[in-house]
Amino acid sequence: MAITLNVEERAERGKNVSRRLRRGGRVPGVVYGQGGDSSGGETLSVSVMPEALLDVLRSDSGVNTLIGLVLDGGKAEQVLIKDYQVDPISHDLLHVDFYRVAMDKAITVTVPVELTGEPEGVKVQGGVVDFVQRDVAITCLPSEIPERISVEISALMIGDGIRLRELLEGVPWAPVTDQDTLIVHVIAPRLEEEPSVEGEEADAAEADAESEPKIEDGDEKSDS
Repeated sequence: MAITLNVEERAERGKNVSRRLRRGGRVPGVVYGQGGDSSGGETLSVSVMPEALLDVLRSDSGVNTLIGLVLDGGKAEQVLIKDYQVDPISHDLLHVDFYRVAMDKAITVTVPVELTGEPEGVKVQGGVVDFVQRDVAITCLPSEIPERISVEISALMIGDGIRLRELLEGVPWAPVTDQDTLIVHVIAPRLEEEPSVEGEEADAAEADAESEPKIEDGDEKSDS
């Protein structure tokens, strides 16, 4: 997914400037060089409308959305979201960092994993799906970032699993996460531990002892 986002350059910096921007309905941000540092281009302070930014963050691709950043009506620069801050109470956006990307150079991103289908091991054997690895790191060109990595699990029986290396055929990306990483498997359901026979006998003996009447010393009769 690629979108266009309009931003305005801001000459002033600081907390007071950022507060004024937020009161005026805009979110302060910074555009960094390629790779998220200042070595690949000029670092710019900008502001953006929060609604447009929220649309990006709420999209299926989220922070992996390729953005054509248009500065003051100029030519679009291709960027990704490096980081963003949200107020913990109001959940309003407070700040956003972008970084430039070169369309002909591979980058590293983290992509969510999505499971599809219901395993036979669940339907037939009563097993349980254990979703072990919910995202993986990959390298690819910016234009080929997948929204998610889909894993079909319908054929899995209890004891079966899928590792990352099994998902690499025909994909336009290369894994950074270890290829032997277990993504998902089907496991047997846990059975509640039944009390042992010895434990039951001990409980019964304790209950019998508590039910017997107790004789106090003062209640004993003398034979004299």
